[in-house]
Amino acid sequence: MDNFVLNDGVEIPAIGLGTWQSSRPDAYAAVRAAVDCGYRHVDTAYVYENEDAVGKAVKDSKIRRGDIFLTTKLPSDVKDFKGAKEYCDRSLKALDTDYIDLYLIHAPWPWSAAGTDCSEGNVEVWRAMSELKKEGKIRSMGVSNFNGADIDNLIKNVGIVPSVNQIRFFIGNTQEKITEYCQKAGILVEAYSPLGTGKILENQTICGIAEKYGVPIAKLCIKFCIQRGTLPLPKSVTPERIKDNISGLDFTISDGDMAELNALQNLYPRPFRT
Repeated sequence: MDNFVLNDGVEIPAIGLGTWQSSRPDAYAAVRAAVDCGYRHVDTAYVYENEDAVGKAVKDSKIRRGDIFLTTKLPSDVKDFKGAKEYCDRSLKALDTDYIDLYLIHAPWPWSAAGTDCSEGNVEVWRAMSELKKEGKIRSMGVSNFNGADIDNLIKNVGIVPSVNQIRFFIGNTQEKITEYCQKAGILVEAYSPLGTGKILENQTICGIAEKYGVPIAKLCIKFCIQRGTLPLPKSVTPERIKDNISGLDFTISDGDMAELNALQNLYPRPFRT
Protein backbone atom coordinates (compact mmCIF):
# COMPACT_ATOMS: atom_id res chain seq x y z
CA MET A 1 0.00 0.00 0.00
CA ASP A 2 1.26 3.47 -0.87
CA ASN A 3 1.80 6.14 1.75
CA PHE A 4 1.20 9.86 1.99
CA VAL A 5 3.84 11.96 3.73
CA LEU A 6 2.21 14.44 6.10
CA ASN A 7 3.46 18.00 6.50
CA ASP A 8 5.29 16.96 9.68
CA GLY A 9 7.16 14.18 7.86
CA VAL A 10 5.10 11.29 9.24
CA GLU A 11 4.08 8.64 6.69
CA ILE A 12 0.47 7.47 6.64
CA PRO A 13 -0.93 4.53 4.62
CA ALA A 14 -3.02 5.85 1.73
CA ILE A 15 -6.19 3.91 2.59
CA GLY A 16 -7.60 3.28 6.05
CA LEU A 17 -10.35 1.20 7.59
CA GLY A 18 -13.18 3.23 9.10
CA THR A 19 -14.94 1.91 12.23
CA TRP A 20 -17.75 4.42 12.79
CA GLN A 21 -20.96 2.73 13.99
CA SER A 22 -19.13 -0.59 14.44
CA SER A 23 -19.93 -2.38 17.68
CA ARG A 24 -17.03 -3.71 19.71
CA PRO A 25 -17.37 -7.26 18.34
CA ASP A 26 -17.77 -5.99 14.77
CA ALA A 27 -14.86 -3.57 15.11
CA TYR A 28 -12.62 -6.33 16.45
CA ALA A 29 -13.50 -8.72 13.64
CA ALA A 30 -13.23 -6.00 10.97
CA VAL A 31 -9.79 -4.86 12.11
CA ARG A 32 -8.51 -8.43 12.28
CA ALA A 33 -9.80 -9.09 8.75
CA ALA A 34 -8.39 -5.79 7.49
CA VAL A 35 -4.93 -6.36 8.92
CA ASP A 36 -4.88 -9.91 7.56
CA CYS A 37 -5.54 -8.66 4.01
CA GLY A 38 -3.02 -5.83 4.08
CA TYR A 39 -4.50 -2.77 5.77
CA ARG A 40 -2.05 -0.95 7.99
CA HIS A 41 -4.21 2.04 8.88
CA VAL A 42 -7.25 2.00 11.19
CA ASP A 43 -9.46 4.96 12.12
CA THR A 44 -11.54 5.12 15.29
CA ALA A 45 -12.70 7.73 17.83
CA TYR A 46 -13.40 7.96 21.53
CA VAL A 47 -17.12 8.46 20.90
CA TYR A 48 -17.34 5.34 18.72
CA GLU A 49 -16.95 3.35 21.96
CA ASN A 50 -14.84 0.71 20.22
CA GLU A 51 -11.26 1.86 20.85
CA ASP A 52 -10.65 -1.08 23.18
CA ALA A 53 -11.78 -3.57 20.53
CA VAL A 54 -9.62 -1.87 17.89
CA GLY A 55 -6.60 -1.94 20.17
CA LYS A 56 -7.11 -5.60 21.06
CA ALA A 57 -7.48 -6.54 17.39
CA VAL A 58 -4.21 -4.79 16.56
CA LYS A 59 -2.42 -6.58 19.42
CA ASP A 60 -3.89 -9.96 18.55
CA SER A 61 -2.86 -9.57 14.91
CA LYS A 62 0.79 -9.95 16.00
CA ILE A 63 1.76 -7.22 13.50
CA ARG A 64 4.44 -4.98 14.95
CA ARG A 65 2.85 -1.86 16.49
CA GLY A 66 5.14 0.39 14.46
CA ASP A 67 3.68 -1.07 11.26
CA ILE A 68 0.09 -0.13 12.16
CA PHE A 69 -1.12 3.47 11.88
CA LEU A 70 -3.79 4.23 14.49
CA THR A 71 -6.01 7.31 14.35
CA THR A 72 -8.44 8.34 17.05
CA LYS A 73 -10.30 11.51 17.92
CA LEU A 74 -10.91 13.80 20.86
CA PRO A 75 -14.65 14.12 21.61
CA SER A 76 -16.12 17.20 19.99
CA ASP A 77 -17.47 18.61 23.25
CA VAL A 78 -14.05 18.69 24.95
CA LYS A 79 -12.80 22.26 24.48
CA ASP A 80 -10.25 22.81 27.25
CA PHE A 81 -6.55 22.12 27.74
CA LYS A 82 -6.90 19.77 30.72
CA GLY A 83 -9.77 17.83 29.18
CA ALA A 84 -7.86 17.28 25.94
CA LYS A 85 -4.93 15.76 27.80
CA GLU A 86 -7.17 13.61 30.00
CA TYR A 87 -9.14 12.22 27.07
CA CYS A 88 -5.97 11.43 25.16
CA ASP A 89 -4.85 9.34 28.15
CA ARG A 90 -8.22 7.58 28.15
CA SER A 91 -7.81 6.72 24.48
CA LEU A 92 -4.26 5.49 25.03
CA LYS A 93 -5.50 3.22 27.80
CA ALA A 94 -8.43 1.91 25.75
CA LEU A 95 -6.24 1.26 22.71
CA ASP A 96 -3.61 -0.29 24.99
CA THR A 97 -0.81 1.55 23.25
CA ASP A 98 1.95 3.94 24.20
CA TYR A 99 1.20 6.41 21.43
CA ILE A 100 -1.42 7.45 18.89
CA ASP A 101 -0.23 7.98 15.33
CA LEU A 102 -2.81 10.66 14.50
CA TYR A 103 -4.99 12.50 17.01
CA LEU A 104 -7.83 14.64 15.67
CA ILE A 105 -10.19 17.23 17.12
CA HIS A 106 -13.43 15.51 16.12
CA ALA A 107 -15.28 18.72 15.25
CA PRO A 108 -14.92 22.48 15.78
CA TRP A 109 -18.01 22.46 18.00
CA PRO A 110 -20.00 19.92 20.05
CA TRP A 111 -22.27 17.82 17.84
CA SER A 112 -25.15 18.84 20.10
CA ALA A 113 -24.46 22.51 19.31
CA ALA A 114 -23.16 22.42 15.76
CA GLY A 115 -22.13 25.80 14.41
CA THR A 116 -21.43 27.46 17.76
CA ASP A 117 -18.24 29.50 18.13
CA CYS A 118 -15.66 27.48 20.07
CA SER A 119 -12.63 29.36 18.79
CA GLU A 120 -11.04 29.85 22.21
CA GLY A 121 -11.65 26.27 23.25
CA ASN A 122 -10.19 24.91 20.03
CA VAL A 123 -7.03 26.94 20.61
CA GLU A 124 -6.71 25.49 24.12
CA VAL A 125 -7.16 21.98 22.76
CA TRP A 126 -4.62 22.63 19.99
CA ARG A 127 -2.09 23.80 22.57
CA ALA A 128 -2.72 20.65 24.60
CA MET A 129 -2.23 18.50 21.52
CA SER A 130 1.06 20.22 20.72
CA GLU A 131 2.21 19.32 24.23
CA LEU A 132 1.02 15.74 23.79
CA LYS A 133 3.11 15.56 20.65
CA LYS A 134 6.19 16.82 22.49
CA GLU A 135 5.56 14.18 25.16
CA GLY A 136 5.50 11.45 22.50
CA LYS A 137 1.90 10.47 23.16
CA ILE A 138 0.84 11.42 19.64
CA ARG A 139 2.86 11.54 16.43
CA SER A 140 0.69 13.85 14.32
CA MET A 141 -2.13 16.24 15.13
CA GLY A 142 -5.07 17.16 12.98
CA VAL A 143 -8.72 18.13 12.82
CA SER A 144 -12.01 16.84 11.47
CA ASN A 145 -14.98 18.72 10.01
CA PHE A 146 -13.09 22.05 10.21
CA ASN A 147 -13.52 24.86 7.70
CA GLY A 148 -10.84 27.33 6.64
CA ALA A 149 -11.65 29.89 9.33
CA ASP A 150 -11.51 27.21 12.02
CA ILE A 151 -8.05 26.13 10.82
CA ASP A 152 -6.81 29.71 10.45
CA ASN A 153 -7.73 30.28 14.10
CA LEU A 154 -5.46 27.41 15.20
CA ILE A 155 -2.54 28.48 13.03
CA LYS A 156 -2.81 32.15 14.07
CA ASN A 157 -2.88 31.41 17.79
CA VAL A 158 -0.66 28.33 18.12
CA GLY A 159 1.50 28.46 15.01
CA ILE A 160 1.00 24.81 14.05
CA VAL A 161 -0.65 23.78 10.78
CA PRO A 162 -2.82 20.65 11.09
CA SER A 163 -1.42 17.63 9.29
CA VAL A 164 -4.90 16.33 8.39
CA ASN A 165 -8.47 17.51 8.01
CA GLN A 166 -10.86 14.56 7.94
CA ILE A 167 -14.06 15.57 6.17
CA ARG A 168 -17.12 14.04 4.53
CA PHE A 169 -15.97 13.53 0.95
CA PHE A 170 -17.37 11.34 -1.81
CA ILE A 171 -18.66 11.56 -5.38
CA GLY A 172 -21.42 14.15 -5.29
CA ASN A 173 -20.11 15.78 -2.10
CA THR A 174 -16.52 16.91 -2.52
CA GLN A 175 -16.64 20.10 -0.43
CA GLU A 176 -14.57 21.98 -2.98
CA LYS A 177 -13.92 25.11 -0.90
CA ILE A 178 -12.35 23.40 2.12
CA THR A 179 -10.70 20.71 -0.02
CA GLU A 180 -8.92 23.37 -2.10
CA TYR A 181 -7.97 25.29 1.05
CA CYS A 182 -6.39 22.21 2.64
CA GLN A 183 -4.55 21.04 -0.45
CA LYS A 184 -3.05 24.50 -1.00
CA ALA A 185 -1.98 24.62 2.65
CA GLY A 186 -0.36 21.17 2.57
CA ILE A 187 -3.03 19.63 4.81
CA LEU A 188 -4.01 16.10 3.82
CA VAL A 189 -7.74 15.64 3.27
CA GLU A 190 -9.03 12.35 4.62
CA ALA A 191 -12.30 11.28 3.02
CA TYR A 192 -14.74 9.77 5.49
CA SER A 193 -17.80 8.01 4.06
CA PRO A 194 -16.02 7.70 0.66
CA LEU A 195 -18.68 5.25 -0.52
CA GLY A 196 -21.31 7.89 0.07
CA THR A 197 -24.89 6.80 0.47
CA GLY A 198 -27.58 4.92 -1.35
CA LYS A 199 -27.98 7.94 -3.64
CA ILE A 200 -24.74 6.97 -5.37
CA LEU A 201 -26.13 3.57 -6.28
CA GLU A 202 -29.07 5.25 -7.97
CA ASN A 203 -27.06 7.71 -10.07
CA GLN A 204 -26.93 6.69 -13.73
CA THR A 205 -23.73 8.63 -14.48
CA ILE A 206 -21.84 6.87 -11.68
CA CYS A 207 -23.28 3.48 -12.59
CA GLY A 208 -22.33 3.97 -16.23
CA ILE A 209 -18.74 4.97 -15.48
CA ALA A 210 -18.27 2.04 -13.08
CA GLU A 211 -19.58 -0.31 -15.76
CA LYS A 212 -17.18 1.23 -18.29
CA TYR A 213 -14.20 0.24 -16.14
CA GLY A 214 -15.69 -3.09 -15.17
CA VAL A 215 -15.57 -2.36 -11.45
CA PRO A 216 -18.13 -2.21 -8.63
CA ILE A 217 -19.40 1.26 -7.75
CA ALA A 218 -17.64 1.07 -4.36
CA LYS A 219 -14.29 0.57 -6.07
CA LEU A 220 -14.93 3.51 -8.41
CA CYS A 221 -15.76 5.67 -5.37
CA ILE A 222 -12.51 4.75 -3.63
CA LYS A 223 -10.43 5.32 -6.76
CA PHE A 224 -12.11 8.68 -7.28
CA CYS A 225 -11.01 9.80 -3.82
CA ILE A 226 -7.46 8.62 -4.47
CA GLN A 227 -7.25 10.47 -7.79
CA ARG A 228 -8.52 13.61 -6.04
CA GLY A 229 -5.48 13.37 -3.75
CA THR A 230 -7.49 12.44 -0.67
CA LEU A 231 -7.15 9.49 1.68
CA PRO A 232 -10.29 7.31 1.69
CA LEU A 233 -11.51 5.60 4.85
CA PRO A 234 -13.99 2.97 3.63
CA LYS A 235 -15.95 1.25 6.37
CA SER A 236 -17.18 -2.33 6.28
CA VAL A 237 -17.58 -5.24 8.67
CA THR A 238 -17.75 -7.85 5.91
CA PRO A 239 -14.35 -9.54 5.32
CA GLU A 240 -14.93 -9.92 1.57
CA ARG A 241 -15.79 -6.23 1.14
CA ILE A 242 -12.95 -5.14 3.39
CA LYS A 243 -10.52 -7.01 1.14
CA ASP A 244 -12.19 -5.87 -2.07
CA ASN A 245 -11.93 -2.21 -1.04
CA ILE A 246 -8.12 -2.26 -1.29
CA SER A 247 -7.69 -4.63 -4.21
CA GLY A 248 -7.96 -4.02 -7.94
CA LEU A 249 -7.31 -0.29 -7.72
CA ASP A 250 -4.66 -0.31 -10.47
CA PHE A 251 -6.97 1.30 -13.03
CA THR A 252 -7.10 5.02 -13.85
CA ILE A 253 -10.25 7.06 -14.26
CA SER A 254 -9.82 9.23 -17.35
CA ASP A 255 -9.75 13.02 -17.13
CA GLY A 256 -13.08 13.18 -18.92
CA ASP A 257 -14.73 10.75 -16.54
CA MET A 258 -13.23 12.53 -13.53
CA ALA A 259 -14.71 15.78 -14.85
CA GLU A 260 -18.15 14.13 -15.08
CA LEU A 261 -17.86 12.77 -11.55
CA ASN A 262 -16.62 16.09 -10.18
CA ALA A 263 -19.58 17.84 -11.77
CA LEU A 264 -22.00 15.78 -9.68
CA GLN A 265 -22.79 17.75 -6.54
CA ASN A 266 -25.35 17.70 -3.74
CA LEU A 267 -26.35 14.08 -4.24
CA TYR A 268 -26.85 13.87 -0.51
CA PRO A 269 -26.71 17.37 0.99
CA ARG A 270 -28.09 16.52 4.45
CA PRO A 271 -25.18 16.53 6.94
CA PHE A 272 -24.75 13.49 9.12
CA ARG A 273 -22.59 12.72 12.13
CA THR A 274 -19.38 10.73 11.98
